[in-house]
Amino acid sequence: MKPSHLGRRWTAKDFKTDPVSCAKNLIGTTLLWDGCGGIIVETEAYAQFGDEACHTFVRTQAREFVIKQPAGTIYTYLNYGVHWLFNVLTKSDTGNGFVLIRALHPTIGINAMHQRRGRERIKELCSGPGKLTQALGIGPESHCTSIARRQPNESLRGIFNERSNHQSSPITVVSDKRIGITKAADYPWRFLLAGSKFVSRPLSKH
Repeated sequence: MKPSHLGRRWTAKDFKTDPVSCAKNLIGTTLLWDGCGGIIVETEAYAQFGDEACHTFVRTQAREFVIKQPAGTIYTYLNYGVHWLFNVLTKSDTGNGFVLIRALHPTIGINAMHQRRGRERIKELCSGPGKLTQALGIGPESHCTSIARRQPNESLRGIFNERSNHQSSPITVVSDKRIGITKAADYPWRFLLAGSKFVSRPLSKH
């Protein structure tokens, strides 16, 4: 997929929804970041209230972030002191929260991703949230910046694009339990592109 084949660019309005709906709707869109990117094949949703796995449950700074920042703002954090994780804030009357971008099918800037990751197999470039940020070069400097253009001349390092209308292959989204957490791990808020070999972990067998 080339950039010219991408569809409508997401705006802040697209993130004015609950995190579960947003996480599901992002599957099949394309994330571009500084000339690299790919099709989003895996996401997870985290709710501001009632979700023990969400940072807002225990972190004052995360709660303040939700209050102060608009929908579409990037929320990055260092996971276990090793990997930066890339999240986007969603806000609506039906609930606020975050969407974690867990995996991409790389399509653009693959050579740069190979160099950053030091891996030859394309499946190993973005098949996990930490791998994804390393491959795209996403770090703490993106925290509190916007993924959604609010002004016509505003410069953005990263954007989301919908699939274009002429991409006829259907998108099937499946849900599964979230992974890599110990609290509220039974929530079926991990969303995957059905059949994708680029997800971090295959759909669990129930």
